Amino acid sequence: MKTDTSKIKEIFKDLTFSDFEISILESVFHKVTYKKGAVILKANDIVTMQYYIYDGCLRSYHIDAQGKEHTVQFGIKDWWISDYTAFFTTSKSIMNIEVLKDATLLRLSHKDKDYLYAQIPKIESFFRKKLERAFAAFQKRILSGLSQTATQRYINFINKYPNIERSVKNYHIASYLGITTESLSRIRKELSRH
Repeated sequence: MKTDTSKIKEIFKDLTFSDFEISILESVFHKVTYKKGAVILKANDIVTMQYYIYDGCLRSYHIDAQGKEHTVQFGIKDWWISDYTAFFTTSKSIMNIEVLKDATLLRLSHKDKDYLYAQIPKIESFFRKKLERAFAAFQKRILSGLSQTATQRYINFINKYPNIERSVKNYHIASYLGITTESLSRIRKELSRH
């Protein structure tokens, strides 16, 4: 389904485009909708798409050899989601992506992204800056996992995702924080006393 101009302008809110550039953008972004519970990517899939989240909530997660889920990212409105290791290296996916709240996404293929870079050079700068910020955020997350207490990680989580607890299950949050659901309950009780 073709993407309308207002959604394109929302994605690239800091950029201006000619009518011709808008028509190119509309031709490569495809609107898709998913219901809660849908899995849009499974481990070992070939990854050729990334998704802009127009509405909804998703999570990317990895399942280890013991069958334990590790939530790597929650995706909310105005965020991008994919298995970027596979997307950038053309290897098979190591992640799964699940829809936690009905979602409207704008899908962009790797091939179309390269086409955009060639046709509208400012798009490449836009994505480079997004990637730089995402890399910095992931680095901060790794450091917090190594150096902060579970309580500090939870406080950071609720500051980063202030309204997400209504959309996700406790075990999703616990797996994101690297703790058990029992530890999460204990942390919440301790914080509610203060």
